[in-house]
Amino acid sequence: MAAMSQAAYRRASSLVCRLHSTYVRKTRYLNELKENDSLCRQAQTSGTFYLFHNLSPFLQKDEKKYLVPQVSAAEMRKILEKLKETEQWIEKSVLIGCSDEHVPQFALDLGALEKSVIESELKGLFTDLRKALFVVDGKDSPLLASAQSLLRWHDSHQFCSKTGQPTQRNVAGSKRVCHSSRITYYPQVSPVVITLVSDGSRCLLARQPSFPRGMYSALSGFCDMGENLEEAVRREVAEEVGLEVESLWYSASQHWPFPSSSLMIACHTLVRAQQAEISVDSLELEEARWFGLEEIVEGLKREPRSSKQDDGSVLPWFPPKQAIAHQLIQEWVKQQTS
Repeated sequence: MAAMSQAAYRRASSLVCRLHSTYVRKTRYLNELKENDSLCRQAQTSGTFYLFHNLSPFLQKDEKKYLVPQVSAAEMRKILEKLKETEQWIEKSVLIGCSDEHVPQFALDLGALEKSVIESELKGLFTDLRKALFVVDGKDSPLLASAQSLLRWHDSHQFCSKTGQPTQRNVAGSKRVCHSSRITYYPQVSPVVITLVSDGSRCLLARQPSFPRGMYSALSGFCDMGENLEEAVRREVAEEVGLEVESLWYSASQHWPFPSSSLMIACHTLVRAQQAEISVDSLELEEARWFGLEEIVEGLKREPRSSKQDDGSVLPWFPPKQAIAHQLIQEWVKQQTS
C-alpha cells in the first residue's frame, strides 16, 4: 500500500513539473538563489557575468552591431589572474537573472581594476549606459539597465540610515542588513509617469534643457508621496504645460535607470482642443509645442545625425525605439491612421 502511494506521489510530482512553464521554473530557481547564500555562492562558480567599470557596461562590436557578452566564470578567473587579483572579486557580483537552461547571470563592477587590460583581454569597450542602451539589441537593454541600477544601489546603501553602521549584503545582492538596528534594506524603484498629450488631432512633445539638440519627448515626472497614477499625470501636465487633462488611459511600463532606478508608467492623455493653448513652465522645460501627424511621421524616420541641417539648425527627432516614449508616439500615430 505504501509503495503504491509513493508511486502515485511520484507520478503527481512528475506531472506538476511538466505543467510548470520555463518561466515558472526560472522564477523559482532565482528566488531560491536569493534566499540560499550557499547555493548562490556555488552558482557564482559556474554562472556568466555581465561586466561593468564604474557602472559603464562592457560591449563588443561585431560589424555594425554592438553585443553584450556574457563572460564565463572560467574567463573571469583568467582575467583576475592576469590582473594579479584573487577570485574573491567574483563574490562582489550581484544576481540579475538566469537563462532558460538555468545558467545564473551576474553583474560585476570592476571599477577598481585597470580598464584597459580588461578591454584588451576581451576585445571590447566599457561604454556609457546612456549610449549603450540605444545601440544594443532590445532584449539586452532591460538587463543592462536593471544590472546597473542594482550595482548603483549597493554602492549608495553601504550604511544604515538609522544607525550609520555598515550594512551587509547577502550573496545574491537582493538585500542588505544592518545587524545593529536589524533593519533589512531592499532595492527600491521610484514611480515616474510619462504621458503623451493629445488634443485629438495633434500631440504635444517637449524638450528639457538636458536633452540632445533637436530631441523632443513626452512629458514625465516623479509621483509625489500619496498620489495615485491619475493624480500624478494630471498634476504634471498642469505644471509643465498649463493644460487640464480630460481623460487618460494606460499604455505600458518600463524600468529606466536614469537618474536612478525608476519605473516609467506610460499613458496617453486627452485635452480639449478648445483649451489647448500651451503655457510652458520654464523651470521644468526649455520648450513644448504641438506636432501634427505628418511632422511626427517624418520625425520618427530621423536619427540624431540626419537631423542636422546645412545652416546649423536641427530638425525635430524623437527618442529611439528602446525608450517607452517612442512606443507612445508610435501608438498615437497608429490611432490617427486607423
